[in-house]
Amino acid sequence: MAVLASNRKTKQRGRQALPGYTLTEMLVVVAIIGLISAVVIPQTIGQLGKAQNRAAKLQAQSVANAVELFQGDNGRLPTEEEGLGVLVTRPAGLDGWTGPYIRTQAQLKDSWGRPFIYRQDGSGFTISSLGADGKPGGEGADRDISVQ
Repeated sequence: MAVLASNRKTKQRGRQALPGYTLTEMLVVVAIIGLISAVVIPQTIGQLGKAQNRAAKLQAQSVANAVELFQGDNGRLPTEEEGLGVLVTRPAGLDGWTGPYIRTQAQLKDSWGRPFIYRQDGSGFTISSLGADGKPGGEGADRDISVQ
């Protein structure tokens, strides 16, 4: 009987000696993570929109540079009917074309996956994007981007 009592005491002591966290400690950690997330996530989302806007502007500038190379080789700007596709695929009847000026059709899309808008007025051109919302105007990430 003395042996049984001794084994019970050993088992009870072993359970008490196990390291671990209490429920209260776990709840405190979860609450702290929640508070940090409430502050950091909105700021991160705002930065994501700004980053996409900056990336779209850089992409538009790259496309504008390709249009200028096309103009230098061919003596004219692409027409609006030809569009920006002439930067990737050789059009019929252009002997001066030394492209592709852009590697893929995917590079002719903005950060939101919509094609850049190309406008040509005879003496110049504009590459633009309607921003995150895809509508004219807007502020922040929704702001339109235009490169001439």
